[in-house]
Amino acid sequence: MQDTIEQIEIDNKFNPTKTQAEEIMQRYSRIKHIMQQTVVETDPLQKALFTEKLDNILLHRAWGYLILLTVLFILFQSVFFIAQFPMDWIDSGFSNVSNWLTGVLPAGWFTDLFVNGILAGLSGILMFVPQIMILFGLITILEDTGYMARISFLSDKLMRKVGLNGKSVMPLISGYACAVPAIMTARNIENKKERLLTILIAPLMSCSARLPVYTILIALVIPSKFYFGFISLQGLIMMCLYLLGTFIALFISYILKWFIKSTERSFFILELPMYREPRWKNVFSTMVEKAKIFVFDAGKIIMIISLLLWGLSTYGPKNKMSAVTLKYDSLIAQNPQQTAELNKQRKTALLENSFAGILGKSIEPAIKPLGYDWKIGIAVISSFAAREVFVGTMATLYSVGEDANTNTLKQKMAAAVKPDGSKVYSLATGLSLMIFYVFAMQCMSTLAVVKRETKS
Repeated sequence: MQDTIEQIEIDNKFNPTKTQAEEIMQRYSRIKHIMQQTVVETDPLQKALFTEKLDNILLHRAWGYLILLTVLFILFQSVFFIAQFPMDWIDSGFSNVSNWLTGVLPAGWFTDLFVNGILAGLSGILMFVPQIMILFGLITILEDTGYMARISFLSDKLMRKVGLNGKSVMPLISGYACAVPAIMTARNIENKKERLLTILIAPLMSCSARLPVYTILIALVIPSKFYFGFISLQGLIMMCLYLLGTFIALFISYILKWFIKSTERSFFILELPMYREPRWKNVFSTMVEKAKIFVFDAGKIIMIISLLLWGLSTYGPKNKMSAVTLKYDSLIAQNPQQTAELNKQRKTALLENSFAGILGKSIEPAIKPLGYDWKIGIAVISSFAAREVFVGTMATLYSVGEDANTNTLKQKMAAAVKPDGSKVYSLATGLSLMIFYVFAMQCMSTLAVVKRETKS
């Protein structure tokens, strides 16, 4: 029977493969016709053509870099402008709650601990959550749309000039979140020299822990000006700080490539995804996840150091603290009409004679030429545990030592003056602190990961 069928096929020159292919083509043609009438869907070929046309603009050898800078400009303007309102609400809310609790709760060490230790530490954590959520939300949008891969492609030529390649871009971009996962991501770089260079410069990317420090300092010393009605000066300074860290990282890589020798050659192969609409559910879940990581991981360190600082700022050598108390009790008895002002002076004197004050005063001669006072010195030292501790330290020190009626942390820091009456946070002091935090040694976790990844 089979033989007969095969003979008929030969006699009639029947090609089963060709017939089957024609049948499949007709079937898919019919399916396509039905789909066009019933389902709205972009043709894959049209998608490819659209992606190609867009890439001709976004990956242009001149316009591509200009567009990239524009995207970064919009990103940092948005981070500073949009987050300003929720940050002010949170800061004011904590200030109002603290003032209310101070008036309601009985005076004593527990109230002082709760208001000036716990609440001050919490405000230093939660106040910067909106900025961190907005920053990572915008970065996730860039990833989802497919533009982040284009950034890697655009950067490859520049990276090769400084001893890296396009594979280093993603770890460096991850460094804007945290240097620890950025350094670990460098494992994907096969070339040993490029992997080591990436690990060494990744900490110079301004991580999210530095964002609270930049924010509070920019708000203190940079005026809230707008050019052309929409370009924020504060947002421009924020962008400049991030770009400064990035350019210095690439410059250091360029220098180090002459000292770290390697005969390995590397190749950068990247499949560019098609452009697509962001997955909004993914964007929001990433924002929430990053906020949780900041609050629970960084928050634990901030709270521990805030409580420790509260203890060091509240207590001191008994003889010194008693002498201050007796002095101001006597002055208040002699000048009852100046009670409010003398009480304020008493708080400042008690803080200066506390254990934290003694520690700060001992390092002040080394930092005074920079325009820093002892409070800034303590904040700088404590922030080596984690960058964001700087703000928590300030919140605790100014809560313990300043007038409770002064509302927000920003207002307390803006009102701080030196013994000669000049402002502590002048433009020069603020800018030098910002530049210090761009270049300063990373937190202990980063140093530990660098040692583990380099095994040296």
